[in-house]
Amino acid sequence: MQLDRDDERVLAGEFGETRQRLMELLVGLGTVFGAERLVPIASAQVSGASYKTIGDWGLEWLSSLDARAVVPAVLNPVGMDLERWHEMGIDPAFAKKQEQVVEVYRRLGIRLECTCTPYYLSMTHYGDHLAWSESSAVCYANSAIGARTNREGGPTALAAALVGKTPFYGLHLVENRRPTVVVEVEGAPAAPDGGWYGALGVLAGREVGAGCPFLRGIRPTRDGLKSLGAAMAATGAVALFHVDRITPEARVFPFETEGLETITFGAEEIEAVWSDLPVEAVAIGCPHCSEEELVRVAELLVGKRTTKPLYVFAARRVIAAHPAEVATIERSGARVYADTCMVVSPALERYGAVMTNSGKASAYMPSMCGAAARLATLEDCVAEATS
Repeated sequence: MQLDRDDERVLAGEFGETRQRLMELLVGLGTVFGAERLVPIASAQVSGASYKTIGDWGLEWLSSLDARAVVPAVLNPVGMDLERWHEMGIDPAFAKKQEQVVEVYRRLGIRLECTCTPYYLSMTHYGDHLAWSESSAVCYANSAIGARTNREGGPTALAAALVGKTPFYGLHLVENRRPTVVVEVEGAPAAPDGGWYGALGVLAGREVGAGCPFLRGIRPTRDGLKSLGAAMAATGAVALFHVDRITPEARVFPFETEGLETITFGAEEIEAVWSDLPVEAVAIGCPHCSEEELVRVAELLVGKRTTKPLYVFAARRVIAAHPAEVATIERSGARVYADTCMVVSPALERYGAVMTNSGKASAYMPSMCGAAARLATLEDCVAEATS
């Protein structure tokens, strides 16, 4: 790799042992993947935030670091709402460990936004180089915004945050952002919601794997793009997709798709992903709810009472911007939590089966929470929780 003078000084230890170690990690990663150089990043998003996923070993490693982020950096969801964890039924011993993890990240200069939707909090622009780690955030940034990021691991995203650069390989290179497979969707509803796009993403991710699909026959909104990408990233390893005439690079570049493998999904095949599995609880917001989704949940709950536990997850700043809607939701008996989600919190491990509008959560909950998952639309989720 070609390192500039500042990179060499960091690698030589002139800016402290921590940055030296992390630069060694980035250079090693870049060498493995054939990167010619490091590229400055606009922001970082760091995973490995929930004590449920990193445990004592991860906390020990984080505690050994002594530096501060040099670019804007936010944290992925942690294992509990940092203010309302008692309400969630979180064990105090877990909460104490989680607070220690959060305090270490605070000391490292990582903003404690604790969300998988950092694009709701600050502007990310077309062409920005990033070091983001959460799979759905990576997929959204690359696809819906046209930014450039590989799917970083927690340690490499943190290293990039503290160094300010990331290896220039993979999806940072324009030539690696071309579609590799075409996905044709037939008979899409006129205005499908995120649950429908989650079901499509579940199927497409299984078929596409780590490829870059070019989708035709759909016109998703911003929330549709989020749900679609999150599900494809969870059931496959999709970090970038294009939607004909919708996503930015599909509008900018004349992608050549002739000769690519074509996979076709019909409406009945997509809707067959839904089931009638009996559930004990309902969870919405994986990835975290947008403002529009939070408003829609409130509209659906006006004058209703929940008969099953209903969890709604969103970034704290999004929640704070909609106090009236949050009050409406919680008057129904549902709860709106920040900082965490249904996958990385132990709160939902008490249920044997959970309904969700998230294709991503439906893929992860069985292994992460030990709960069967039933995928449905947002409207059906609310109806199940209030029936």
